[in-house]
Amino acid sequence: MQIQSTNPSPTQRLLSLDFLRGLIMVLLALESAGLYSHLFKATDEGSFLSGLIQQFFHHPWHGLHFWDLVQPSFMFMAGVAMAFSLTKQYANGATWQKSFRKTLKRCFWLFFWGVLDYAVRPSGLSFELWDVLTQLSFTTLVAFLIFRWNNIAQIAFCIGLLLLTEILYRFTHVPNFDQPFTDQHNFGNYVDLLLMNKINGGGWVAINCIPTAVHTISGVLAGKLLISGKQKIQTLLIWALVCFALGYGLDYLGVTPIIKRIATSTFTLVSLGWCLCFLAMSYWWVDIKGHRKHLEFFTIVGMNSIFIYLFFEIVGDRWFTEYITAISGGLLSFINTPEKLSLIISSLCVFGLEWFLCYFLYKKKIFFKL
Repeated sequence: MQIQSTNPSPTQRLLSLDFLRGLIMVLLALESAGLYSHLFKATDEGSFLSGLIQQFFHHPWHGLHFWDLVQPSFMFMAGVAMAFSLTKQYANGATWQKSFRKTLKRCFWLFFWGVLDYAVRPSGLSFELWDVLTQLSFTTLVAFLIFRWNNIAQIAFCIGLLLLTEILYRFTHVPNFDQPFTDQHNFGNYVDLLLMNKINGGGWVAINCIPTAVHTISGVLAGKLLISGKQKIQTLLIWALVCFALGYGLDYLGVTPIIKRIATSTFTLVSLGWCLCFLAMSYWWVDIKGHRKHLEFFTIVGMNSIFIYLFFEIVGDRWFTEYITAISGGLLSFINTPEKLSLIISSLCVFGLEWFLCYFLYKKKIFFKL
């Protein structure tokens, strides 16, 4: 069965993209408000509900949770948006140099805000490169530089990035950092020592930006596909199956494990497969079938995604969440609300206020862009 649809113009707003970005930001805002932690503490260990909530935390090392797909989706959607934006710019007569300057400026601000997000610590100032925005500043620039290449060349470039990742981890043989897939003893940890003179205790590494550039480049390719007159849903799903077969297959055979924290090639492939599925389902449901009711709850957040991310990461995490939790917890104590339930309600209050902030900006037509 073939699915017929009209081709979205680059001047049109892709509602499925706004919905997906909004959904990602809602999930991140709920995490920042502490909801998942409070829900996990309120469930019985080993229960089905406890296992379900564990999916909203990163996998400790070798394996995959739902939460591990959020950051790749964020970077993938940035690539889809880039395809529409650059196609529109070039259609309106913009030169490559003008678009390059605009992209370079955006990458600078992404890097700046990503570093600032981690810069202020109780112990003093800190320089860290693990934030998703610093990663995105690199992947955005790479995706732009090869934007005009043909599809085959871009796919080959992505394969090259994944092979480069394998080579760096397997064949650099730096003493004490020569165990490719061991936490604290891999090449990514060594590079962090060189760049920041520290190693992330959670196992995250800055050179994740190399393999995860594949997410943004693939997002660009998917965006071009949506603009084109080709079969969209089928093509997205076929490529998703290819990514699943390679990623899960290499993990199952013991060649390369799926590890999100160092973005192994298998993790990149598997997460890309899920990103393609998410986009295909959303595009089919929203833009083809026209199911657009009740999506405003998410699109309102998605249209100011960078702003709300910085808000709950910088303001919320350092002041807003604790302040609102103290107020709501104090009020709930008057009616003898159990502590665990009180914390859950407080998290929802924090999120609600952040959503209404986005709603206010949406109504005032204020959209922050980098």
